[in-house]
Amino acid sequence: MVTRSELKGKWNQIKGSIREKWGEFTDNEFSKVEGNTDQLVGLIQEKTGAARREIEEFLDEIISNGETIVQNVTETARKYANQASEVVRDQYDRVGRNLESGYEDARDMVRARPAESVGVAFAAGLVAGTIVSLLLRPGRT
Repeated sequence: MVTRSELKGKWNQIKGSIREKWGEFTDNEFSKVEGNTDQLVGLIQEKTGAARREIEEFLDEIISNGETIVQNVTETARKYANQASEVVRDQYDRVGRNLESGYEDARDMVRARPAESVGVAFAAGLVAGTIVSLLLRPGRT
């Protein structure tokens, strides 16, 4: 039989399922029995003529289906989180390999053409220094 805490925890789901199975119940009727399983079963019996056992089994089924849905959602979320983690890890590894390859290419270039490499580095330093000095110059608007 459904406990009070289960009834309160799944109240909106239970109300919707009851309305689907037995027709229109008013919110006022539901508010009178909220949280009390015996009163809820009595209300349903009174309005529908259904057997107490049938009503209790129906409520138990709603609760167990709700728990199954939560478990399925949790499992699906965990699966997607694992997949996302694998994608991030693969991308991280790929970026690392690309950086390492670029570093090796630069190292090979410096070894193959040391004079040109020093000249390029010197020119790059001059350009960077000029840009920084222009940006930091007083009176710049």
